[in-house]
Amino acid sequence: MTLPAVAKIPYGGDYNPEQWPEEVWKDDYRLFELARIDTVTLGVFVWAQTQPSPDVYDFSTLDRAVERAVAEGRQICLATGTAAHPAWLARVHPDVTRVDFEGRRRRFGQRHNSCPSSPAYRRFSTELARRVAQRYAATPGLVAWHVNNEYGGACYCGLCAANFRVWLRQRYGSLDALNQAWYTTFWSHTFTEWAQIEPPSALTEHWRGPDHTAFQGITLDYLRFMSEAMLTNFVDEKAAIREFSRDVPVTTNFMGMYRPIDYHRWAEHLDFASWDNYPPDDRSAARMAFTHDLIRGLKGGQPFWLMEQTPSYTASRDVNPLKRPGLMRLWSWQAVAHGADAVLFFQMRAGRGACEKYHGAVIGHAGRSDTRVFREVTELGAELDRLGGATLGARTPARVAILFDWDSWWALEISDGPSRLVRYQQVVLAYHRALWDAGVDVDAVPVTADLSGYDVVVAPALHMIKADLAARLEEVAQRGGTVLGTYLSGRVDQNDQVFLADVPGPLAPLMGIRIDEWDARGADVVNPVTLAADGARSLVCAATLLFELVVPAGAEVVGRYQADFYAGTPAVTRHRFGAGEGWYVATGLDQAGVSWVVRRILDRHGLLGPYAHVPDLESAVRVAPDGTRLRFLLNHGEEPVELPASAAGVDLLTGVRVAAGAPLRLDRYGVLVLREES
Repeated sequence: MTLPAVAKIPYGGDYNPEQWPEEVWKDDYRLFELARIDTVTLGVFVWAQTQPSPDVYDFSTLDRAVERAVAEGRQICLATGTAAHPAWLARVHPDVTRVDFEGRRRRFGQRHNSCPSSPAYRRFSTELARRVAQRYAATPGLVAWHVNNEYGGACYCGLCAANFRVWLRQRYGSLDALNQAWYTTFWSHTFTEWAQIEPPSALTEHWRGPDHTAFQGITLDYLRFMSEAMLTNFVDEKAAIREFSRDVPVTTNFMGMYRPIDYHRWAEHLDFASWDNYPPDDRSAARMAFTHDLIRGLKGGQPFWLMEQTPSYTASRDVNPLKRPGLMRLWSWQAVAHGADAVLFFQMRAGRGACEKYHGAVIGHAGRSDTRVFREVTELGAELDRLGGATLGARTPARVAILFDWDSWWALEISDGPSRLVRYQQVVLAYHRALWDAGVDVDAVPVTADLSGYDVVVAPALHMIKADLAARLEEVAQRGGTVLGTYLSGRVDQNDQVFLADVPGPLAPLMGIRIDEWDARGADVVNPVTLAADGARSLVCAATLLFELVVPAGAEVVGRYQADFYAGTPAVTRHRFGAGEGWYVATGLDQAGVSWVVRRILDRHGLLGPYAHVPDLESAVRVAPDGTRLRFLLNHGEEPVELPASAAGVDLLTGVRVAAGAPLRLDRYGVLVLREES
């Protein structure tokens, strides 16, 4: 099963009519009509209304909400309503609530408060999903099922401990294998019975919080287990839906780079991926681009849904900046440029109370249609109407891949040494930023992905090497491609045990180096690195945090440290391997240094984008199922830009025909969607 069957990009978002008297609903739909809203997500948080007690189900309010959406001709993304359990469930079945990292049993409150191992939670949530599917499966305009909402959290209760032991038995088969994997000869930790194993928490293996653990192997496995425990909840509800709805696709909304859950392990169970985009500030364009690429990569490049974004501001942070005029439109089109086949908001009408009362909405508290935000939503709706179905199903023709691995993220950041200042996300984002600045279409893929279609594979902070990954990276270079690796790569195996070999372990033959020592320093310590290669203009850049001392074993030196006792030694290397190359960056280069390296590699393959010289201009391509090539140009800068058209075509937002080489002008936050002509 693939994406929902729709005629154009769905436009709308989370609508909570259960929070309002029905006389408000009529006005809401009048405003929806003005704004070109064609899709509503219903029932995300209605468990308490639809099941007010263990044996009573009352769908009357949801019935009326669904009936009104159908009568108004809207498409419906219908939730199972299980995103927050009701108070009665926690009182009747106390094991439904989580036990936190410090060992405290939570009481009813908030959301993300359900223990994934609780039999009562699994039974009641699955039954609610079953009844919702049975009741609404034949609803006209139903285009997608939405299970739960933004899964998250962790539990350390006795039920989870018991299930963890079952999970470990299935993973290792024997205590001997488990003890070997966890290196339990250290600190007298050898387990002689399964019942002796405890979840790693503040009461057992941890100090100073979740990232400080005496046994990384135990904590790593608990992170894996908890991610899969929550996945089991999703699978339960999806199976219940499938009893009555065979053809409508099922999803749940992810949260981008969310550390607690390995979305790659979830991906095969979703019919299509979706996610909620809430960037921390106005300067997050590159970060959002990467996260769109990451979500698109979950399903092998299949388009995804932008399930939530705010039209104005959030309410969950200490400081919640307003999106400047034009940014909501620009960022919506950025999502489409990177593979979104839906543009949806949270929320459609602003709530009166609780913690999201100041969260932005399409319709504000006063219910006006003459606000700036409502006008911008309306204008974007008109543009999406003009676009029609041109982008539906369109793929990104990427020849560059960047690897993203939750296991490496977890293992690196729970490690004692070399440096807790190195953060996995920041390393990955620096290398993706360089690709983004260069105007390159990128796939963000798991380490298990097929790499045969890529000319360049970028593998930042690939701390853990699993299965045949090293061999597959060698194959990329062997056939003429380039692999770019960085510091702290190739250090540990799937059990988080170091390789008994020269660093970077299995990557050493490809990189043509060995590393015997490394130096970690505070963020205030800078070691300049001079970069020079192939007659290109040299660059002196700053390096910080970690400095690996490289001994070439066939590799040529591209960059050298300029300070400390290792001044003059390699900091960046390039190794000829087969018909291709393996590049290694042994330190935390600043963004200018990262970009210098990345552009040398892209230039070798002729992959620099047509506007790589224009700052803050994003270029992305999608190819429709019929072969039509769509180029998106997005100006993230504060000033207008002028540039020549890279190809002839038609701007789908204005209908204006453009000749190849003709001057184009993009205003501040401007957007152009060019249907290119061959």
